[in-house]
Amino acid sequence: MNAPVALITGAAHRLGACIAETLHGRGWNLVIHYRSRSQQARELTDRLNQRRANSALAVQADLASLSDLENLATAACSHWQRLDALINNASAFYPTPTATATETDWHTLMDANLKAPFFLLQHCLPALQQSSGTVVNLIDIYHEKPLADHPLYCASKAGLAALTRSWAKELAPGIRVNGVSPGAILWPEGTTETNPERQRAILDATPLARTGTPADIAGAVTFLICDAPFITGHILPVDGGRSLAI
Repeated sequence: MNAPVALITGAAHRLGACIAETLHGRGWNLVIHYRSRSQQARELTDRLNQRRANSALAVQADLASLSDLENLATAACSHWQRLDALINNASAFYPTPTATATETDWHTLMDANLKAPFFLLQHCLPALQQSSGTVVNLIDIYHEKPLADHPLYCASKAGLAALTRSWAKELAPGIRVNGVSPGAILWPEGTTETNPERQRAILDATPLARTGTPADIAGAVTFLICDAPFITGHILPVDGGRSLAI
């Protein structure tokens, strides 16, 4: 029997790479999407293929481009002639105060966080229907309780949460669709949350009093894909309880 296949966007580093490693350990073949991190994507793919031959494929795509999304879906679905899971992990995050946000900011955040998951699923839909597959969207606890000065990011993630629930109804019973909302896992690169005082405040407001690990997110995603056949339309917070205090 052929191994099941998952497409993971933004899989070259951070959470995406950990999700890839975890699913691969469960016997999955993987399509590793990347935009600019070609070296990291190749290194990850080579490492996985050394463990199990012909089990990982790296594909470059700009998720803001509709043609690239179509090409990515085609590559993912054709390489092993199947697709069993789509994991929309890639994301853009940075502050956009309302007084200074630009149209470019709007497009950057909405394209990465909302448009790309929609049209990528559209292109992957026939293969996922054939396999009775599953979709997991990486959302954010801020989709429900917004972060100050990040209105566009929060709106894009709220939209992705709405898509998650809408797809779960529309695509049932053949395809399951769920989401995972991380809390403080890896501090975002190049943002105010790299400030030690800001980090301390976040941890003080987290009941488990620590950051999570990439493995926490990867475990939740893997659970929803592999071990939860009767769960659809849900968004699982993996945040150490922080959403209780926001």
